[in-house]
Amino acid sequence: MTVDVLRWEGLLQGEEVAHLGVEAEREARFAPLPDELDERVRAAIGVLQLYAHQRAAWEAAARNEHVLTTTGTASGKTLAFNLPVLDALARQPKSRALYLYPTKALAQDQFRALSGYAVPRLRPAIYDGDTPTEQRWQIRKWSNVILTNPDMINVGVLSNHDRWGDVLSNLRYVVVDEAHVYRGVFGSHVANVLRRLLRLARIYGAEPQFLLASATISNPGELGAALLGEQVTVIGDDAAPRAQRTVVLWNPELLDAELGLRASALAEAAKLQALFVDRGLRTLTFAKSRKAAELIHRFTADRLGDDTHLSPYRAGYTAQQRREIERRLAEGELLGVSATNALELGIDIGLLDVVISVGFPGTVASLRQQWGRAGRRGSGLAVLVASEDGLDQFFMREPDKLLGRRVEAAILDHANPRLLAGHVRAAAYEAPIVDEDASTLGPEAVRAAHDDPELKHTPAGIVWGGKDHPAAGISLRSSEPDAFTVVNGGSGDVLGLVERSRAYSTVHEGAVYLHLGESFLVRELDQATLHAVVDPFTGNWYTQAKKETMTTIVEPRLVQRRAGLELSFGEIEVTEQVVGYERRTISGQERLELVALDLPATTFATEAVWFLPEPEQLAGLGEMPKLLGTLHAAEHALIALLPLWAMCDRWDIGGLSTNLHAQTGRPTVFVYDGHAGGVGITERGFAQFEGWVADTAAMIRGCPCSSGCPSCVQSPKCGNLNDMLDKDGARIFLERLVDFAAPRSS
Repeated sequence: MTVDVLRWEGLLQGEEVAHLGVEAEREARFAPLPDELDERVRAAIGVLQLYAHQRAAWEAAARNEHVLTTTGTASGKTLAFNLPVLDALARQPKSRALYLYPTKALAQDQFRALSGYAVPRLRPAIYDGDTPTEQRWQIRKWSNVILTNPDMINVGVLSNHDRWGDVLSNLRYVVVDEAHVYRGVFGSHVANVLRRLLRLARIYGAEPQFLLASATISNPGELGAALLGEQVTVIGDDAAPRAQRTVVLWNPELLDAELGLRASALAEAAKLQALFVDRGLRTLTFAKSRKAAELIHRFTADRLGDDTHLSPYRAGYTAQQRREIERRLAEGELLGVSATNALELGIDIGLLDVVISVGFPGTVASLRQQWGRAGRRGSGLAVLVASEDGLDQFFMREPDKLLGRRVEAAILDHANPRLLAGHVRAAAYEAPIVDEDASTLGPEAVRAAHDDPELKHTPAGIVWGGKDHPAAGISLRSSEPDAFTVVNGGSGDVLGLVERSRAYSTVHEGAVYLHLGESFLVRELDQATLHAVVDPFTGNWYTQAKKETMTTIVEPRLVQRRAGLELSFGEIEVTEQVVGYERRTISGQERLELVALDLPATTFATEAVWFLPEPEQLAGLGEMPKLLGTLHAAEHALIALLPLWAMCDRWDIGGLSTNLHAQTGRPTVFVYDGHAGGVGITERGFAQFEGWVADTAAMIRGCPCSSGCPSCVQSPKCGNLNDMLDKDGARIFLERLVDFAAPRSS
């Protein structure tokens, strides 16, 4: 046992340890610096050799290919994309580069790194919503590396491209960091923004190369091509060293097996953090909300009797406060920091011994990002403290399903007609759309332009006929144009946007609304102005909407015989009407009251996967009400496990199960994309159906409750308030599908 491991020996014991294992260390593989690298850059970067994957990225860039580097945390992805850019700017200072980041903090971090390079004539600058107006023209004029975000590109750059003519005509590189963040609705919008950027650059005579960096995902080539509309070269063979890492899955004590209630994950995380800090181990604890990060900090300080070496880190702090925490952590002055996932992305916080993740962060990729920060001074320790959530408990019972799983696929659909229309109009405003634009904007965009009554056909092409900037009406986080704005009634801050199709079930009057893990109570839902006014909420109860749902099959696109039944993927229409909501206690799940609501029905088109169970698969389960309870429980469990196969949240997915569907005439289960138009989530479920079903069956089979709990078949978003659920029937049915899917011996 190494000296490093001895530092936490004896702390990781007890029934809470669901798994303890070791990931072996890995030696680095090096390659020499390129001979052709500019000598001034060679002197500035401070390294004598590259990791092999960095050299491979350089060579792909030298071949004028678009490049996506997808390697682990702390593997030098930043240098992989900086090296070609720095070399080009050293040789041709008039060249320009745009760096796109999903958060302002990342742009600030990269700005500091670039400013530290002593490369002659390198002039980086940040251009975002916080940039003073009087500085903006100067940046456009003299900066050759402009760090910004997709929102600013959409509204500030492309709509005003005449001001950006010099940048666009000399645009050599576009860097897209943290590319895995661009998935779902957000990624689908960003894919259109990048296509519009490439089109304008070409109009101005430039042919920029795209250099992308991503956490490890299972479909990097597919993601790169979906974002750019161009082929990308994937660099994924990670040659960086990795220290030995001890991995612990920690399951808090089970207090009530029937209700699935366990000891507080926050208190358990604080207990572990205090133990590690007491031994001098630099520890970073990831929580899902700002409130949780603050509570872990407080609980840890209470245990230690001192918070001198502790600090929380979250959004809401000033930039100066965050920089100071980062400095103290990197220099070893702080030993315990509890943080939101603001620190999950590529901000440099130095060498850590331990990372604690409180609750599964939603994707294996995110978990690996977090854990990857442990062990940069030697052997590292990575801990997952489970919550009561179904996925968390599934992993506690089936560690190999987590530790042996490939990371998920990042899914987007730039051609979603609900969000494509706005980008087509924006593109028509920026320059007349012609048929040749299909090569950049995509053929779907050109077809949409021809059919859009808001656009005008002229001899030069299709142009925008209005007076405003259509890009200003695009929200990169929403798939619908008429989303509700959620406003904090006390501070006036805008918390977010909720699409109309989801607003009535999430921000109706009296709803408890969650934003970044914080709770708010909806005071008013104004349907005329599309505003929801909320107030901070600290009560010990939550709400769940009761709704009536109908599905109409519009067009099956794929129909296959899979797992012994008819499986379909295609377009459906979902009609939902919220008729009331229930208040329940957080601690005991007791029902407090059911409140009626009078809200309009909403209908939206989306994509879905659906299947029709065969009579033999329902043998012994086909009588009512057992049939409906079986299908309903199976639907819930399938929704809970789909995020394992596509990078999404269970709140992005909806479902319906019925003993008799009007169109199929048979028992039918639907799982649909909760975003209007769909963004590819359920298509991924269709492609991976057998594995998805097998995981779901295993999750139900392993749950210790007798009749269903939040760790298996109960859903926090069930429109029927979790009535009519048959856990045992769902297990039997799904296990039969697994048996049908298994290859049969002759």
